Amino acid sequence: MTNVADRFWQHASERPDAIALRIGDQRITYLDLAHRSAAFGGLITDSGVAAGDRVLLVAPTVPEFVVAYLGAHLVGAVAIPVNTMATATEIGYVLDDSGARLAIAWHGAQAAAQQAAAEREIPLLVLEPGAFAEPTRVVGEPVRRDPDDTAILLYTSGTTGKPKGVELTVSNLIETARIFIDQLQLTPEERFGTGLPLFHVYGQAVCLITALHAGCSFSMVSPFHPQAMIEMIRDHRLTVVSGVPTMWNAMLHTAGDYGPDDFASLRLAASGGASLPAEVIRAFSDRFGCTILEGYGLTESSGAATYNALDREQRVGSVGTALPGTSIEVRDPEGNVLPADAVGELFLRGPSVMKGYWNRPDATAAELSGGWLKTGDLGRVDADGYVYIVDRAKDLIIRGGYNVYPREVEEVLYEHPEIVEVAVIGIPDDHYGEEVGAVVAAAAGTRLDPEELRTWAKERLSAYKVPHRFAFVDQLPKGATGKILKRALDVTVFTAATEKASR
Repeated sequence: MTNVADRFWQHASERPDAIALRIGDQRITYLDLAHRSAAFGGLITDSGVAAGDRVLLVAPTVPEFVVAYLGAHLVGAVAIPVNTMATATEIGYVLDDSGARLAIAWHGAQAAAQQAAAEREIPLLVLEPGAFAEPTRVVGEPVRRDPDDTAILLYTSGTTGKPKGVELTVSNLIETARIFIDQLQLTPEERFGTGLPLFHVYGQAVCLITALHAGCSFSMVSPFHPQAMIEMIRDHRLTVVSGVPTMWNAMLHTAGDYGPDDFASLRLAASGGASLPAEVIRAFSDRFGCTILEGYGLTESSGAATYNALDREQRVGSVGTALPGTSIEVRDPEGNVLPADAVGELFLRGPSVMKGYWNRPDATAAELSGGWLKTGDLGRVDADGYVYIVDRAKDLIIRGGYNVYPREVEEVLYEHPEIVEVAVIGIPDDHYGEEVGAVVAAAAGTRLDPEELRTWAKERLSAYKVPHRFAFVDQLPKGATGKILKRALDVTVFTAATEKASR
């Protein structure tokens, strides 16, 4: 029996004055964070939340997110972090599907959660800056939980159907932290920082929990801005920083006169979320005096599967080798394991692989069999075990580190009365890696304006899911069965002229 918060709780007892969190000039010690989190846990317990109950959390990367998140773990509740850009409709779906007992929202991002919770008569707790800075009600030791108990639910859309709640267990989160403490060679003296959103599996499981388990200080930038990230690395004398490719690229274009001497403390940059161009790796090393090491993971694998370890050769273009305890196979469509360097679908098995999808036994069985997770990603593994991601088998779009699932966007656009057919695809973009594009076939005799369609989508989708490029065609290419052939669409259709086209 154990708890995700055990190691953090232990650090608060043994090293109470050590810095746990830093954001700007604000510092919070491990003991202070423990007191605040315990007070929050006591509050939600008093409100009727018991071990195993689900609580929804909508908050940006601020200390209060950490307080609420740890407080939920302390009392054995299942935390459901949700993107702060989620609409009331999206939040409502999560509340319904998860059966959440309580909604928690940051004061500056409460409108959608407030509407969704009120419609379902679910209580809403609003987080204010400095919440529980002077705790009056605390809980005792962390609630004992079974390693296979669900610790968090992270909702992720598939290419078909509604979003599914990925169940990550107490053991998933603890083992992921243990593995990355070893991979990053973290000690309690490290100063770890990120500009990633904590509601995302990468910022949450790989960064926050890992840092707190190691006893590090954890610095945050919210929201991410390249200049603010650079200044945080310099001013907080960070030793480890974590992010996604768009962050490194933005920092390179913002660095100005900064050079390696300004970042003498920085020894490691960890990257995930999307493939990193070799040129960015080289330029970052030259400018910041620090190597970026890439890794690969999915929400369903706690954000962890492979990594370019410090004690092994880094191969440009590779996302590294399998993490300790993790096995990777490349299979053909019939399920046969392929030899080295052959391209096929990646399958994972290991301590970070999810328990399953919440209340979705059929979906779980389709993606998880015998402990092996079907990733939906195409790749290859060379003779030395280095993994290379080749393509996204599920047509997933990764925009600035955020996952955008075309089917979800298409369903919203199909609701527009003048749209007959639509295909949403990723467009290569220098800044975001990929941008969201929509190829639209409109009803005969109608004119569609891209800005009007963007407005339509913004009212129904989180901002990062909204198409920023539109192309208009008479009809979309289809196969013999009538299925739209996205791979037959050429991204060159997204030109200024086609954006103004009409039918």
